[in-house]
Amino acid sequence: MYYVYILKLSNNTYYTGVTDNLARRVKYHNKGNVPYTRKFRPVELEGYIAFKSKTKALEFERYLKSGSGVAFRNKRLI
Repeated sequence: MYYVYILKLSNNTYYTGVTDNLARRVKYHNKGNVPYTRKFRPVELEGYIAFKSKTKALEFERYLKSGSGVAFRNKRLI
């Protein structure tokens, strides 16, 4: 499975990513191993969506990072 996840950062912004191991990835973020989120720790898993296809997960992540995807995320997912 591939997971598109949304993290809430310590500065009250959100980070969206994709992984095949959700628990490990959240730990990486909290340990400071991800440069973008390092200075905004601790991070909190806000939600995730599972996909069987890596391609579909990457497409959905790309959508959530677009303008209409951010609006969708804010209205429907968080």
